[in-house]
Amino acid sequence: MGTIANMIRNFSRRQALLGTSAALATPFLGSLMAKASSIGTAEPVDASPLLKPWPGGYGGVPPWDKFKAEMFPAAFEVAIAEQRQEIHAIRNARTASTFHTVIEPMQKAGETMDRVESVWGVYESNLADKQVQAIDREWSPKLTKANDELFLDPLLFARVKGAYDTRASQKLDPQQLRLLERSYRGFVRRGAALSDAERAEVSRLNQALASAFSDFSRRLLADEETWIVLDSEAQLAGLPDSFKASLKAAADERKVAGWAVVNTRSSVAPFLTYSTDRALREKVWRAFISRGDNGNASDNKAGIAEILKLRQQRAKLLGFRNHAYFRMDDTMAETPANAMKLMMAVWPAARARVAEEVADMQALADKEGAKITIEPWDYRFYAEKVRKAKYDLDESEVKPYLELNNILQGAFYAAGRLYDLGFKEVKDVPVFDPAVRTFEVTDTRTGKNIGIFYFDGYARSGKRSGAWATRYRGQQKFDGVRNTLASNNNNFVKGGAGEPTLISLDDATTLFHEFGHAIHSLLQNITYPGLAGTPRDFVEYPSQVNENWLLTRDVLDKYAKHYKTGAPMPQALVDKIEKSSTFNQGFDTVEYLACAILDMQLHDREEPVADIAAFEKEALAALGMPKEIVLRHRMPQFSHLFSSDAYSAGYYSYLWSETMDADTWAAFQETGNVWDKPTADRFRATLLSTGNETDRKVAYRAFRGRDPDVSALFKRRGFPVA
Repeated sequence: MGTIANMIRNFSRRQALLGTSAALATPFLGSLMAKASSIGTAEPVDASPLLKPWPGGYGGVPPWDKFKAEMFPAAFEVAIAEQRQEIHAIRNARTASTFHTVIEPMQKAGETMDRVESVWGVYESNLADKQVQAIDREWSPKLTKANDELFLDPLLFARVKGAYDTRASQKLDPQQLRLLERSYRGFVRRGAALSDAERAEVSRLNQALASAFSDFSRRLLADEETWIVLDSEAQLAGLPDSFKASLKAAADERKVAGWAVVNTRSSVAPFLTYSTDRALREKVWRAFISRGDNGNASDNKAGIAEILKLRQQRAKLLGFRNHAYFRMDDTMAETPANAMKLMMAVWPAARARVAEEVADMQALADKEGAKITIEPWDYRFYAEKVRKAKYDLDESEVKPYLELNNILQGAFYAAGRLYDLGFKEVKDVPVFDPAVRTFEVTDTRTGKNIGIFYFDGYARSGKRSGAWATRYRGQQKFDGVRNTLASNNNNFVKGGAGEPTLISLDDATTLFHEFGHAIHSLLQNITYPGLAGTPRDFVEYPSQVNENWLLTRDVLDKYAKHYKTGAPMPQALVDKIEKSSTFNQGFDTVEYLACAILDMQLHDREEPVADIAAFEKEALAALGMPKEIVLRHRMPQFSHLFSSDAYSAGYYSYLWSETMDADTWAAFQETGNVWDKPTADRFRATLLSTGNETDRKVAYRAFRGRDPDVSALFKRRGFPVA
């Protein structure tokens, strides 16, 4: 899809779904030896590999083997100039302003920039070495400025407004009318209707925010690329052999003796779960929760305060009460109050469940004679002990059956059975790292290729933490049928030399979650790229629905096979997993939900928070945050909020989406068969394939026959249903 279409519906380029490969004749391709910017070499850089349409099959794929980081500054300069020329041609055309003369041409504009930014997004997230970080620091505000120059252009806005004002007489179909109305609204929301001075100020704020986001990410990555060395066998007590092997591999990669616990969740969480060395657990925990909060060059608190100030200034200038109202202007929840109402409905039950969980853990610790009071670095460790005592189940018993490739194949199997998708691994598609795997995706009903799925599963230096999905190119039918290029990015800790990669049940759930995003992209069947994106509080819905099929007996019996014997997971173990499905839901819910509540409280105010540490402490105290749990993302490391605008005043969206998800799963269960094909087909036709061609609330009602019922969420988490 074109960058222009993306920018209409997304304020931040980082949250846009980027990627397209259509060939585009351009006068700039004949002169690509642009001068290097201040970042990179002193010699001119040939940026042509980044600027040319992608070669190869499947409608073209990124030639990763041809790209180099130093090409981007020159490529950005060329792509900006080309995009400006294309938009100015639309702006200056001496034709009546209509959908067909203004909005449709804008759906095609920015193709080259789209390709460049799509590739750049991977460098920012997956390959962010020092050179990439420096380029990002320089070019984030420049790219923001270039887009603002186009979308805050009063002459271009006059053309869009002209088309909007005459929409009733243009005989548009429903999709065209929706795209026109959303395009106009996007321009107004961005500030196009403001005065010259106000538009200049909006652009200044946008550029300052782009720089601040880049700085936040750079500082956080610096802390996440630290590690704690274990230099004796005694410090490995309690750790499974497979995890010890992964710590050894991490140390070898960093050229240090011993074993390395890297300061990322994928390494820290299993250590806190299994290590019997309580003092070492505390040390690892403190390093992890202090990322971005150490009073050094990587400290993020002052940067966050600056982001909050800039956001409030921009929101007020754009006519919104605050940043939360600005961000929620185009969401299903619509207002901060509606989001808070849902969160505060769940909070008391979650908090009460934590008290029960802590009581169980404390009783067990007392029985063992541990002579401790449960602290945050004890929670995961004793939760596993309670799980074992209550359900005769522990994570180390399950993990040998969760070999990464098998679980990935299980995700493929479920997608095939539900949505007629076939996956075949291919080796001839270029990748940006040797560990990235590629799969040809087909519609098994027709045998037609619909795209490529890229799977980047492992943690590595320069890769941001967490898990996420992207797409390099989205489907659309307006400007020629295009295949989807979708990717999943995880940070699983790779098994040691000669050892398989075994993942936890939580990691397997994450894999199914991210794959749900890929399914959403691969099933998309829309005409106009400008109607591809969905509201922020809908985005997580398809991915959360997909998590449900992981624990179906069909998937577990076929793909949860012991890595040594090949035997499928015993039914007795499957039964124990199902019986314990609501275990530790207090921890999981409170750890997440406190983050979402603080996010909304941080942004739903007119006076920006200046003292981040004090805000976090006081807000948690007011909530009655259990002392045994910390935020899943403390403010100084909350990249969802501060590496872009993407999830700011929007972290609630996981809970909002899960309300629909739980209700959707109930729809499958009500048929008596969670693989019910008519229900899957209806889900696909009304919700998964339609992008934003219709209002998402209306689409959900078409699928379910009503609005989502929150009681399904309470039942899933094992909370009392009012």
